Amino acid sequence: MSTYRDFTAPIGSRRAPVLRTVGTRERRSHLTAPRVPTVGIDIGGTKVMAGVVDADGNILEKLRTETPDKSKSPKVVEDTIVELVLDLSDRHDVHAVGIGAAGWVDADRNRVLFAPHLSWRNEPLRDRLAGRLAVPVLVDNDANSAAWAEWRFGAGRGEDHLVMITLGTGIGGAILEEGQVKRGKYGVAGEFGHMQVVPGGHRCPCGNRGCWEQYSSGNALVREARELAAADSPVAYGIIEHVKGSIGDITGPMITELARDGDAMCIELLQDIGQWLGVGIANLAAALDPSCFVIGGGVSAADDLLIGPARDAFKRQLTGRGYRPEARIVRAQLGPDAGMVGAADLARLVARRFRRAKRRRVERYERYERYAEARRESGESL
Repeated sequence: MSTYRDFTAPIGSRRAPVLRTVGTRERRSHLTAPRVPTVGIDIGGTKVMAGVVDADGNILEKLRTETPDKSKSPKVVEDTIVELVLDLSDRHDVHAVGIGAAGWVDADRNRVLFAPHLSWRNEPLRDRLAGRLAVPVLVDNDANSAAWAEWRFGAGRGEDHLVMITLGTGIGGAILEEGQVKRGKYGVAGEFGHMQVVPGGHRCPCGNRGCWEQYSSGNALVREARELAAADSPVAYGIIEHVKGSIGDITGPMITELARDGDAMCIELLQDIGQWLGVGIANLAAALDPSCFVIGGGVSAADDLLIGPARDAFKRQLTGRGYRPEARIVRAQLGPDAGMVGAADLARLVARRFRRAKRRRVERYERYERYAEARRESGESL
């Protein structure tokens, strides 16, 4: 397995001792969680990223590897996670592991019900990994993990009611209220990308038509650009020349780059995506009434080229506009590390169980040593 390492602080400590039992979901506040290093894992369709994160959200070390092919068994991905965690544990005294998975995670944060880019179907990921790792394991949706990180350390600090929207291949999201991630009865809240915004609109891979992510996502951006290029539209000449006629090479980051360089079509496409983003945000504001929307994911790299039009559309579409406070719309601050940092910080909430078990083992060992020393001094055999 090929990996790269990103060292950002001195490292070097022993592997954490083995703990086989993992408790159920903790409800303790992050304010009372132990200030110990934990590992965060961010699993996507193309990469698995693992990092040791301290209590202030600083990444002490980071590893990254490619995600095994989705046609392989779930155990292959689990083996990759275990290898990364044990590698990090060789140099850090890790107290818990948090996993942000790109898929639906049940309300108990144990099973991955469905992962579109991996072969996980009702997979008991937490229990399987807990049986192999040396520390407690927590599993959550990757958007929930990213939102938690932005609330704790990024653009959402100080907000009591926050909604995060992640714009990538599709649209994901998460809801935080009063320091709690709202996961819903079955754990799958926040799937904003599959709200219907255009009845009978573009077909979505989920099986429905007119889903929001078909109009405001990385896929939507690339689809529109390729369609214009394939039609040999005069407005697309710039991007056609850029890819030397190979329309399949058009990507989202390329469109953003050309827009920054002043390409009129690319600017217009980002404006269109941003306007649809604002429409969806206005709908969410009507339903949830948060104080802040944090926009993350790869498409958010377009910054004001995207978020500016979103703010304008939001103001035009907001129910009761002019007679109610308006939520802030801000870009996420933690970038691609947000899911990993958030998963690690959420795992810190269950690290206390590990610390107590570790302390009990140490206390038992010390009692035995005192007993053995007393027997030796008295000349008795053990």
